[in-house]
Amino acid sequence: MPVLESTDEITPRSVLRHRPIGGKTATSGTESNIPASTTPVAQRASRVRPKNTDIAEDVNEWQRGEVEVTKADRKTTKPQQVKTTSQKLPKAPNPGRLRNKRESWQGAHPLLYLGVGMIAMLALWTLLTSAIGWWNTTWDDLHYGRPRTFQIDAFVGHNETTGTPSHFIAINLNSRIEIIEFPGGDGSKARIYLGPQLYGTGDDLIPVTLSFADVNGDHLLDMIIHFQASRIVFINDQGGFRPLRPEERVPVQQFLQRTGQ
Repeated sequence: MPVLESTDEITPRSVLRHRPIGGKTATSGTESNIPASTTPVAQRASRVRPKNTDIAEDVNEWQRGEVEVTKADRKTTKPQQVKTTSQKLPKAPNPGRLRNKRESWQGAHPLLYLGVGMIAMLALWTLLTSAIGWWNTTWDDLHYGRPRTFQIDAFVGHNETTGTPSHFIAINLNSRIEIIEFPGGDGSKARIYLGPQLYGTGDDLIPVTLSFADVNGDHLLDMIIHFQASRIVFINDQGGFRPLRPEERVPVQQFLQRTGQ
């Protein structure tokens, strides 16, 4: 068999490029079977093919341009200012809240209505009482003045021979009742009759009036003092008036109840 002789010369690349390299080698012991038409050559290491980065670079440049345009738009555009008015619109009533209030009152206990009614009646009564008191005081001021004064003329048989009636003045002076008599209208013969002392608050504004009636049947007019719901009788005796004696009280009270004096 012919044997390829090794030489020191390098095989040209043009020959290696077209030389088939798919032959198989079989090793048996120390001998090797090599095809007659090929020479064993060490394979070159394959180089890594560089990636095609043209498309990626174009995409990055396009994105970079978009970002720069967006930043420029943000700098040039100004935020719109919203004008607000200080005028406040009235709030519309909440139908749900009104409905809840009505339902709460409709579901209330009956005693609640009773209590509210009693409080309203008490307030109304207080206002009505105050109004009536004010009206009465004003009316008495117009009729009796301050201090409360009442005047009347009556024929009681005291120095009235001239035909002039006696003049009487009833006065509530500092809560003390006093009656002044001018017999026959003569001030030089004036007499003063002291009545009771009043101790209540505001009793100095109580009006005092006088009336005359024959309470004991002696054909002489007796003097009756009226203040509030009380009556005090002075008996006409010996040209003047005196308080009741104990034995005269019962007949006089019966007369007053019968006549309504």
